[in-house]
Amino acid sequence: MNIRPLYDRVVVRRNEEEATSAGGIVLTSASKEVQNRGEVVAVGDGVVLENGDIRALQVKAGDQVIFAQHMHGAITIEEDGVEYVIMSEREIAGILG
Repeated sequence: MNIRPLYDRVVVRRNEEEATSAGGIVLTSASKEVQNRGEVVAVGDGVVLENGDIRALQVKAGDQVIFAQHMHGAITIEEDGVEYVIMSEREIAGILG
């Protein structure tokens, strides 16, 4: 993915859905849950503060993150079978590991 997000936006590659359930049942694409975890692949320069300063983002490329299921203003795109989400850093709930 060759995209550079602006300001407080980040690009996250959504993790693959599990193909089988915990009990070993093969799941169809209709029954798979949308993952709310992924890897940050690109980050913007930061948040512009009221005084004009820029605050750097807390996440960086390579971070494994958990984000909100329902995001306002997020953009989902797919390239070469991989799903990417462009979202505000505010939509990220936490960094894993």
